[in-house]
Amino acid sequence: MEEAMLSPEILLKLAKTRMPFGKYRGRLLIDLPEPYVVWFSKKGFPEGELGRMLSIVYEVKANGLEYLFKPLR
Repeated sequence: MEEAMLSPEILLKLAKTRMPFGKYRGRLLIDLPEPYVVWFSKKGFPEGELGRMLSIVYEVKANGLEYLFKPLR
């Protein structure tokens, strides 16, 4: 994972952005269940910024880095 992907600005944005559609609509991206994010990784992330953010959430969850978000809650 590129270091720039986990810049403080990106982490703050992930901590404040809510899922805009689907079963978990309204839930913060960082609070999406891991199986849901894994499903997206297999199916394909949406295009654009949301897809990029979900791919970062996937990397964070897959690598056990959720602790990075604790100070942002």
